Amino acid sequence: MQKFDDVIQYLRELDRLKLVNRRSYVAGGVRLENSAEHSWHLAMACWSIARTFQLSLNEELLLKLALAHDLGEIDAGDTFLYAPARADAGIRERACVQRLQQHPGNGITELADVWEEQETGTSTEAKLIKVVDRLLPFLLNVSSNGRAWQENKVKKSQVLNAHAFIEREFPQIHAWLKQNVEFAVAQGWLEDA
Repeated sequence: MQKFDDVIQYLRELDRLKLVNRRSYVAGGVRLENSAEHSWHLAMACWSIARTFQLSLNEELLLKLALAHDLGEIDAGDTFLYAPARADAGIRERACVQRLQQHPGNGITELADVWEEQETGTSTEAKLIKVVDRLLPFLLNVSSNGRAWQENKVKKSQVLNAHAFIEREFPQIHAWLKQNVEFAVAQGWLEDA
């Protein structure tokens, strides 16, 4: 019975991801999204986009990467995309994932490897995760009339710089983003700077 008690404790650890609020507002601004919701949305969006674009990839790996993507935030919290501390976020998140990997109730022996692949990998699956991870908060900002952008005084140049890499990977998605950046500026949601 002790072994199952360890599993229960591990599941409680994972549940803490629901307590990590992000800066994006769901449902047009009703409330902040939490990291567990984002992980689910990321997995579903990646799966759908992979099929829509007919990408040649391993769907099982893709979904594992998406599910593991934000686990480090259990200890580190969510670091806002435009925050100065963003460069150090990976260090704190990696330490959390190592802690979860070593937890006696964890049955996923490759958890840290999967997390590392989504964090630093260059596979098609990892690239898609990175693109969609930027796309979803952008989409939520557009859906909430730029609420988080306005609250955090985000500028057009910051958004364009943070999303520039997408042009290499998915030009069609990047074109949509650029069009909506201009729309956001015209609406006054982003400062034209």
